[in-house]
Amino acid sequence: QVQLVESGGGLVQAGGSLRLSCAASGRGFSNYAMGWFRQAPGKQRDFVAAISWSGGNTYYADSVKGRFTISRDNAKNTVYLQMNSLKPEDTAVYYCAAGANFYGSSWYQAEFRYDYWGQGTQVTVSS
Repeated sequence: QVQLVESGGGLVQAGGSLRLSCAASGRGFSNYAMGWFRQAPGKQRDFVAAISWSGGNTYYADSVKGRFTISRDNAKNTVYLQMNSLKPEDTAVYYCAAGANFYGSSWYQAEFRYDYWGQGTQVTVSS
């Protein structure tokens, strides 16, 4: 069992930056792939970024590629999402998630493959 708690959300102007953190408690964090998803009002939850258990592989949605960076510190049981050059369309609730036994890049982008989810943190980007 893994518990996930996101932090770092807030209000920022367009062009600004935020760093989200997701702290995990429970056993086996370093065995899990970690992902970030987001849900804007009235829309479905979408994949943002993911990272393999070792940190050796990362994946990004096209909409954030080059602006967002996912990383993890297994010693601290924490995954991060550095968000730069933020746009109003990045406004959403951001969720982190953990999943195991991923095979191939498509698995990391599939919401249903993640077993554990945080409660989400709001990110609002003003124009």
